[in-house]
Amino acid sequence: MSQLRDIMTSQVAFVTPQDSVQQAANLMSQHNVGVIPVVENNILRGVITDRDVVLRTVANNNAAATVADVMTANVITGTPEMSVDDASRLMAENQIRRLPIIENNQLVGIVALGDLAARQNFSGHAGVALSNISSNIPDPEPGEQLT
Repeated sequence: MSQLRDIMTSQVAFVTPQDSVQQAANLMSQHNVGVIPVVENNILRGVITDRDVVLRTVANNNAAATVADVMTANVITGTPEMSVDDASRLMAENQIRRLPIIENNQLVGIVALGDLAARQNFSGHAGVALSNISSNIPDPEPGEQLT
């Protein structure tokens, strides 16, 4: 059975809670990712997502916000030894797209739902999670604005 250590991305960019949201957004753009882990003293404190940036800074006209102001804390995590099936189930149950991987209280990697789905050919829990998460996002009609 495959473990997360076999499929996780181990070189993960991160920010600190004191960094600006602009710095986090720049890292997301630079690495073409939608989430950046928030690490302080080598311990995962949370994550900041592209959605956090838009909803909690841009939409609120809060350009001076720090990562600590907008990050999501109490993040669900996995371990390198966790099976791909268990991770798929965990992500499906919690409707999350990305799972930080922790070992000895330190961030050692991250697994995206796409990594699991590619590994399992969209079957099982990864496929269910992708379907459930995606179904919660409305598809706009051409020219329609989402509010």
